Amino acid sequence: MVVDDEKDLVELLDYNLKKEGYSVLTTGNGIDALRLIRAESPDLVVLDIMLPGMQGLDVLKEIKKKPDTQGIPVILLTAKSEELDKVLGLELGADDYVTKPFSPRELVARVKTVLRRVSSAGKPGAEKSIVVGSLRIDLPKHKVFLGDEPVELSPTEFKLLRYLAGNRGRVITRESLLDNVWGHDAFVEPRTVDVHVRRLRAKIEADPEAPVYIKTVRGVGYEFGE
Repeated sequence: MVVDDEKDLVELLDYNLKKEGYSVLTTGNGIDALRLIRAESPDLVVLDIMLPGMQGLDVLKEIKKKPDTQGIPVILLTAKSEELDKVLGLELGADDYVTKPFSPRELVARVKTVLRRVSSAGKPGAEKSIVVGSLRIDLPKHKVFLGDEPVELSPTEFKLLRYLAGNRGRVITRESLLDNVWGHDAFVEPRTVDVHVRRLRAKIEADPEAPVYIKTVRGVGYEFGE
């Protein structure tokens, strides 16, 4: 489903997504979007933040609040000036965001990535290891390899790497990392995440100053490269 009140943009996305074989529902109103989402249960929602009827973030809240819709992945469409909305959207459960203006090819690529990740996560025992480039994370054995060489990580570093790599292609906020790696009850400063990321980069990146795996998304958090 594509939810945006810019008709030209909706038509462009509708054309490009259908060309890739997707069925597409469209609407330009937040209230109508919520009604359609509940009725049709789309596989993914591309959701603009600025909408008539109901703002995109309020639609997102409603999607993630209801048990029958909370598993539907959401990609937010944001303007460059909406930095705080991007962060809030990710914290509310959005899976990714795309900043306007963007190319239809970029949006289609993000859709494919999110759907692939959701499909993989839904299969019991789907990933026993995560392999990206020369990096291999053996999940059951809690071991990490660069090529054939083992990489020694602390338990927290392993949890951090596993969470980032398990959500590869998705921008993760520092707050989300704190909650999922250190736990909701841990009294840890957000800067702790940066310290551990620097240590991880020193161990897995060929050049920590120009990282390939763990990339910084300025003002938001981190993204593990595809």
